[in-house]
Amino acid sequence: MFIQPTPRPDMRKFGVWIIALVVILLLVFGLFQLSKARGYQLFGTIVPRVETSEPLVALTLDDGPTLRYTRDVLNLLDGKNVKATFFLTGREMEETPALAADIVRRGHEIGNHSFSHSNMSLMGFDKVRDEIERTDRAIRAAGYQGEIYFRSPYGKKLLTLPWYLSQTGRTSITWDVEPESYPDIAEDADAIAEYVIQNAKSGSIILLHVMYRSREASRQALPKIIDGLRERGFQFVTVSELMRHQQK
Repeated sequence: MFIQPTPRPDMRKFGVWIIALVVILLLVFGLFQLSKARGYQLFGTIVPRVETSEPLVALTLDDGPTLRYTRDVLNLLDGKNVKATFFLTGREMEETPALAADIVRRGHEIGNHSFSHSNMSLMGFDKVRDEIERTDRAIRAAGYQGEIYFRSPYGKKLLTLPWYLSQTGRTSITWDVEPESYPDIAEDADAIAEYVIQNAKSGSIILLHVMYRSREASRQALPKIIDGLRERGFQFVTVSELMRHQQK
């Protein structure tokens, strides 16, 4: 009786599939890393910190403004004689225009943090344009006249967003000191302050969120950070002022 032999797998095809899978996984991983990179994007200018020998740091505060906490933060900054850069969302500025105007009136800088605070890494062109331009209009309506820097929600970007920013002459501002990204630090005001004080250096851009109820630890850390960095000899400036001290 004739017995038909069992077909042997085509190892060459199997190898091609394995290689293709590895390439796809590497591509996905690469795109993921690119989307969250703090110091690199495919188009335009991105600034995570400024190269300067002068003892200057920029305090940047994201999200808001909010009715419950923004004025408390402003009063604290006034009491410490600190000017900060607020990266605000267009929606919240439209909802609280008087607060946005008060930030400007007190001499702080306002940056664009998108309109809806959505992840913009895979967002289409028309939506990207609307998110940015609508927020710029809210910033101008608040009375701010300086250059408007942009900070993407969650720090995420990929292709369309940086391309649009580059085509419209906008600079992306990220950060190099972010204590809230560490779960063992984010809920402890003293730990937040200690992290910033120890890790800040000349030209650092510090990121904090202080305008929501969930950020009580960061609000409590804010005066400790200011006092601690001043003890180290640092001065607080806005992002625009820090950029003017960029070493050539």
